[in-house]
Amino acid sequence: MSPNQYDLEKLWDEHLACEFTDRDADETVATMVDLPYVNHIPTMTGGRGKIELRDFYRDHFISKLPADTRTVTISRTVGESRLVEELVFCFTHDTEIDFLLPGIAPTGKYVEVPTVAVVDFVDGKIASEHIYWDQACVLVQIGLLNPEGLPVCGVESARKAVDRTLPFRAL
Repeated sequence: MSPNQYDLEKLWDEHLACEFTDRDADETVATMVDLPYVNHIPTMTGGRGKIELRDFYRDHFISKLPADTRTVTISRTVGESRLVEELVFCFTHDTEIDFLLPGIAPTGKYVEVPTVAVVDFVDGKIASEHIYWDQACVLVQIGLLNPEGLPVCGVESARKAVDRTLPFRAL
């Protein structure tokens, strides 16, 4: 089958449901090719291959998602074999989140972070994911980075991504 014979949006939604709703590592990996690849770019976490990724999803991603985790889709672009989703990832940092803040103890702070997922598909399965987010925005919101004097933002960065009517930073 050619790539455009698959509903990539439906396949991606099924994958996300396995991660965030069902919270099942085996179901998540079942949506992927035999040698999938996931890279969370800011922290270089993820894995390669079904066994490594199943362990990653089970031990470091799904099991570490805060209970109030939610995503807000801003935009989604679908091509023949690639999907790009812009979203805001929201959560309370009430547990150590290995993939996002490895080694950082919970702060109890609520976080909203602009995120982009670039997902490649082969034969109706996910082949790779590159996930990008604004790590400085996260660190500002949990209190590990003081934005004063730095060209970084906190939650206002995520809110501006959703609401185009909010003001820009003064230069």
